[in-house]
Amino acid sequence: MNKILTLNNISVAGLEKFPRDNYEIASEIQNPDAILLRSYKMHDMDIPDSLKAVGRAGTGVNNIPIDKMSAKGIPVFNAPGANANAVKELVVAGMLMSARHIGPAWEFAKNLEGTDEEIAKQAEAGKKNFAGFELPGKTLGVVGLGAIGRAVAKVAEDLGMKVIGFDPGLTVEGAWMLSSSVQQASSFDAMLPEIDFLTFHVPLVDATRNMLNADRIKQLKAGATVLNFARDGIIDDIAMAEALKSGHLYGYVNDFANNALKDVPNVVCLPHLGASTQDAEDNCAIIVSQNVKDYLENGNIKLSVNFPEVNMPRSQGCYRITIANSNQPNMLGQISSTLADAGLNIADMVNKSKDDLAYTIVDVDKEVTDDVVEKLRSIDGVLAVRVL
Repeated sequence: MNKILTLNNISVAGLEKFPRDNYEIASEIQNPDAILLRSYKMHDMDIPDSLKAVGRAGTGVNNIPIDKMSAKGIPVFNAPGANANAVKELVVAGMLMSARHIGPAWEFAKNLEGTDEEIAKQAEAGKKNFAGFELPGKTLGVVGLGAIGRAVAKVAEDLGMKVIGFDPGLTVEGAWMLSSSVQQASSFDAMLPEIDFLTFHVPLVDATRNMLNADRIKQLKAGATVLNFARDGIIDDIAMAEALKSGHLYGYVNDFANNALKDVPNVVCLPHLGASTQDAEDNCAIIVSQNVKDYLENGNIKLSVNFPEVNMPRSQGCYRITIANSNQPNMLGQISSTLADAGLNIADMVNKSKDDLAYTIVDVDKEVTDDVVEKLRSIDGVLAVRVL
């Protein structure tokens, strides 16, 4: 019986992927085999020795101590792209809200008093204060061209906008999925004077913390609008507030309300709504649950942020061993020798590495004893061993 600990409410659509005859799922459970979570911060949490996998029903994993998980040989799974449509729609809504002053106009209309005729006259007289502009012909800068960034770029082009993208980590696969009409910026700074809107779709890491700071805000075209539906901390909010008060920037739409911004004119602060649709929550939970289940039952790894992608069909009549280890020389030789010394014949084997970590799946012809497992674990650099 595998035990799953849920640290947040996880969509039933995902939890249904775990058959109840083989899985026990609860928000309070001892010795869990896997943890599923959304935004719960795990950094101060004691990690149980029983833990084999962590599944984040979403994209960002800055709430999970990845280094600590890696050191224990625990893969961390996420669901990139599962919430792309939800975030894309909110980015488009944010551009329209800012361009047309929808928030302030709504508040103005709600607070009108008098007869219908009097309200109509006040509305007609006041609408000039909320005149805006249209999106076609404007230039959108997209920082981060993953699933969300690509989706935003596509819908922006469909709306008649020009798109400039920047992503130093863009993969060949990602480039193939990107519209050929999206202009690639040579650097982040190079795009700033050219764009009317700037939207971020990158994780919060050391390289992206305060990525848009006071100096770079000065490089932005006067009257530009900035959108942040990625992560709090990517933009220096104090500097943004000053730029808006001075009139250098037109608007700022973000998903992370705070005291520095909430009363600044032309700022739209939302309460972290990016992926808050039932559709996105279902998609994220389904993807991460399927991959955690496959890992627990078959040892396969897909969509892990710290381990390589490894998949191997089961060899009929064989026993499966999975080994997580540091990516260092002669690991496969030592693993193979240990199995050979135990009289185990290898029916199939696959090994992949990612940065400092490597992962091996081995199917052998005989039952694996506890003694063999201990010998594998004693190999210098081995982080975790499982027999499935």
